Amino acid sequence: MRLTAQGLKCVRGGRDIFSGLDLAVPAGQALAVTGINGAGKSSLLRLMAGLLPAAGGAITLEGGEAELTLAEQAHYLGHRDALKPSLTVLENLNFWRGFLGGEAIDGPASLKTVGLGHAAHLPAAFLSAGQRRRLSIARLIAVNRPVWLLDEPTSALDTSGQAMVAALMGAHLRSGGIILAATHGPLGVPAQELRIGGDA
Repeated sequence: MRLTAQGLKCVRGGRDIFSGLDLAVPAGQALAVTGINGAGKSSLLRLMAGLLPAAGGAITLEGGEAELTLAEQAHYLGHRDALKPSLTVLENLNFWRGFLGGEAIDGPASLKTVGLGHAAHLPAAFLSAGQRRRLSIARLIAVNRPVWLLDEPTSALDTSGQAMVAALMGAHLRSGGIILAATHGPLGVPAQELRIGGDA
């Protein structure tokens, strides 16, 4: 499997964010996307996830499921934790398991892995910022998808949470997964670097 982009161009608000961007990430490898604030790191991930249209270029997942789009084979972890405050931790995860479909892993087991097993029946409104991030990360392991698109994955996490994310990413790569992550610091796993520039 191989995730590639050729001549990628992103335009937002009538302004060029980046253009002529090429990348290639084979199975079992990670690519760390770096750059100054506003350079287009988040825009690149959102474009790869199908949340923004590309103004030019092409994106291909070679060796993936031919009948599925890249978005249907990828997890997107953005800045915001998409949670329903009135639902419990487990109910939130079960919603995402149903929405994302595919091969799902036991919800309580996923929560235990991210350190939220004790909070399964608490309303999500009671969670701290770090706990909300852990719940969002639980989606990555609750439903198997080969491509992880991660925007600052360790945001709001303490040291143990950062180590947990690094361990999950390492396991994903060892299983042949692909990771594309925007980050301002060390990713926690070996990764190639793609630095993008701009003032968008």
